[in-house]
Amino acid sequence: MTGMDVGLLAVAPVDKPVIANLLQLYLHDFSEYEPRELSPQGTFEYSWLDSYFTTPGREAYLITVADRPAGFALTRCDVDGDDGAWNVSEFFVVRGHRRQGVAAQAARLLFQRHPGPWTLSYLLANTPASRFWPKLVSAVAHGPVSHHEQRPPEVPAPRIRLRFPISAHQP
Repeated sequence: MTGMDVGLLAVAPVDKPVIANLLQLYLHDFSEYEPRELSPQGTFEYSWLDSYFTTPGREAYLITVADRPAGFALTRCDVDGDDGAWNVSEFFVVRGHRRQGVAAQAARLLFQRHPGPWTLSYLLANTPASRFWPKLVSAVAHGPVSHHEQRPPEVPAPRIRLRFPISAHQP
């Protein structure tokens, strides 16, 4: 665990431009695993950002280090077939704060927001995520963790979906 001052702040619509800017960095990094086309304006498109500020059951968070933006998390509890479990839709830490414990600390703070069942998916081709998420989830889950492999045509690229319970009393 890092000694850094990591925070997780729920953001309001006024903060959406910060998340939108960080989203461009995230989508650029992610394009290594799932090819994405740039818009005519030279940006990556993400159709769902507004919904995290307008739709009940969706939340946007800014990950901070020493009160400065360091990443973001988007969560939702309206995924079809998830029975109301919270889902980590998107999770990103900027490169300068990776491999320092920032992501693990931010994820722990995120899970503490909603004790109960959680889900998340990561692409098999994303080696850092394939190492990070199973290790972290096994450390924080309060009960069994289910692993479900999804492959095309069910999903665009092979991925693992985790489902796990979070206790109201995290260590």
